[in-house]
Amino acid sequence: GYLNAAQTAAFLVVGLPAGAWLDRMRKRHVMIVADVVRAAAVAVLPLLAILGHLEIWHLVVVGAVVGIATVFFDVGYQSFVPVLVDDEHVGDANGVLEATAQTMRLGGPAVAGALLGILAAPMVLLANVAGFLVSALALTGIRDGEVVAPKADRRPLHLEIAEGIRFVAGDDLLRRIVATVALSNLGSIVVFTLLPIAVLRILGIDPFLYGVILSIGAVGALAGSLLAMRIARRLGEGTTITWSTVVFAAASTLMPLAVLVPDTAVVLLVVGESLFGFTVVVFNIVQVTARQRLCPKPLLGRMNASIRTVVW
Repeated sequence: GYLNAAQTAAFLVVGLPAGAWLDRMRKRHVMIVADVVRAAAVAVLPLLAILGHLEIWHLVVVGAVVGIATVFFDVGYQSFVPVLVDDEHVGDANGVLEATAQTMRLGGPAVAGALLGILAAPMVLLANVAGFLVSALALTGIRDGEVVAPKADRRPLHLEIAEGIRFVAGDDLLRRIVATVALSNLGSIVVFTLLPIAVLRILGIDPFLYGVILSIGAVGALAGSLLAMRIARRLGEGTTITWSTVVFAAASTLMPLAVLVPDTAVVLLVVGESLFGFTVVVFNIVQVTARQRLCPKPLLGRMNASIRTVVW
């Protein structure tokens, strides 16, 4: 719980100023620096393990550093897509990016579970280091035409932060989305903090099998990423946002039910993860696309930072 909190507390501490700073800088450059910082921070853990000095507080500190860098990366990531593509293609771009992420999640948990059977956990974290470095390298190959506002046009930071907050608070759709995501994050972070304990310790499921369950669940998320904009075009964005919320809330109840009915635990976990993954991804793609289209480009960083500060 403390480790998860350390990674998400950064949104509360630096979330709002990060959005204002990002609107003053080229977002791709910020994302590259964030990747390098995350790689360096995580690399400390296997080094400490080799030296025999790794303790839990090291994990919390590294988690906090990674969390701060992730604030800048994630806000930059969501604000960068409308810079790269026209408004009419933003939804499809979000879908393709999410499909890429879910494809990686298909094999990732199973591979991680298998590696944990061979290597010590700190050594497995080297895969994270490699991932961050590959991400930074990939970003260096992108050519974008982002132009930042001249320094002479900048106002005091607190005024620019307030402008982003006012934009979110003044839009009815954004207010509803923020409330929905904040409440669902509160519940889902409780669930997914406790779920590994329930699965691995109480149910006694093997780590490799748990990784396979998560990978199967990612199939649902992958399907959601591929179908999200088709569903939105068929039903309408508002209807899609509403019903995906209802279904992912219902799907999440299958996870604690698995603990109460251990004989069917694996089936319930697979169905729950798959359905939850599908509908959460549909919800996220459609609502993020709506946000990106609603917001003027000079405000994108502050809009996304304002929302993520509340929901995380």
